[in-house]
Amino acid sequence: MIARIFLLAAALALGACSKTDTGRMQGWVEADFVFVGPDEAGRVETLNVREGETVATGAPLFAVDADLQQADVNNARAQVAEARARLKRLEAAQQRKEEIAVLEAQEKRAEAMLALSTAELDRQQSLSAKGVGTQAQLDTAKANFNRDKAALDEVRQQMTVARLSARDEDIAASRQTLAAAEARRNSAETRLARRKLASPVSGTVQQIYFRPGEMVPAGKPVVAILPPGNIKIRFFVAEAMLAKVAYGDSVAVTCDGCKPVSAKVSFIARAAEYTPPVIYSLEERNKLVFMVEARTDTPDGLRVGQPVQVLLVGRVAEAKK
Repeated sequence: MIARIFLLAAALALGACSKTDTGRMQGWVEADFVFVGPDEAGRVETLNVREGETVATGAPLFAVDADLQQADVNNARAQVAEARARLKRLEAAQQRKEEIAVLEAQEKRAEAMLALSTAELDRQQSLSAKGVGTQAQLDTAKANFNRDKAALDEVRQQMTVARLSARDEDIAASRQTLAAAEARRNSAETRLARRKLASPVSGTVQQIYFRPGEMVPAGKPVVAILPPGNIKIRFFVAEAMLAKVAYGDSVAVTCDGCKPVSAKVSFIARAAEYTPPVIYSLEERNKLVFMVEARTDTPDGLRVGQPVQVLLVGRVAEAKK
C-alpha cells in the first residue's frame, strides 16, 4: 500500500514538473532486510536482542527448543557406536582368545599322539625288515600314524580359520553401514546446532516477530536485521527524462530535517511502473514512469519509508539558475 501511494505521488509530481524539468524526482528510502528464522518449527526459548539494538556478525539472536533434535542426536550416536562395534567384531578373529587357547591345547595333544605313532611305525618297520614283526602290526602302526597326522592337520586348520576375520564383502558392507550412521549423526548434530541462531550480518535489529514462549512455524523469521549497506533510495523517473539517467550516475538526496546525501544509481527498471492507455498520446506519455534505485555510502541519517527528493548531480547547477 505504501509503495502504491509513493508511486502515485511520484507520478503526479513528475507530471507537474514535466514543464519546468528541474530534474527533481520524488521517492522514499527502502531497504533489503535480512530475515533470520529456524529451519524447523519450534517454540522460542530465549531472545538475546531487542528492537533497535546493533548486533555484530556471529552475535547470538535467539534459541528455539531442541528436545526433539537432542533425542535424534542421542539416537544417531548410539547407532554409530553399534555400527563401529559390529565392524570391529568382523575385522577381528572369528573366535575369542579362550577358544583359540583350547585349539592350541588340542594341537599339542595331536602332536604328542603323532610323535608316538611315528615312533611305533619306525619300530614296526625295523622289526619287519628283520623278519621278526608281523604284517598286521605294521599295518596297524601305519594306520595309527596316518590318523594322528590327519588329526594334527585338522586342528591346525581349525586354528587358521579361528584367527581369520569375516569375509571381505561383509566387512565392506559393515563399513558402509558405519559411514551411513556417521552421516545421520552429523546431520542430527547440525540440526541441533541450528536451534541456536546467530546473526549472519552486522546491522540493526529492525523488528522481532516472535517472543519467548511463542511457536515459530518452519521458515518464518523471528528477527529482521538491517545492515547499513542494504539501505537504498527508490525514486521514479519520467519517460522523457529516462535517457538522462544511467547506471552509476551520482544523485543528491534530500529530505526534511536531514543533511543532503550523495548516492549512485544501482538499478533502473526495464518496465514501466505506471500503465497508461493503449494509445500513447503526448499527454499520456508524461504519466509513464520508471523505477530507479540508488545506494549511498552514508546512510546513517536515512530512515526506511522516509520520503525524499532526488536530484541528478549533473543538473544541480542548472536547477539553481
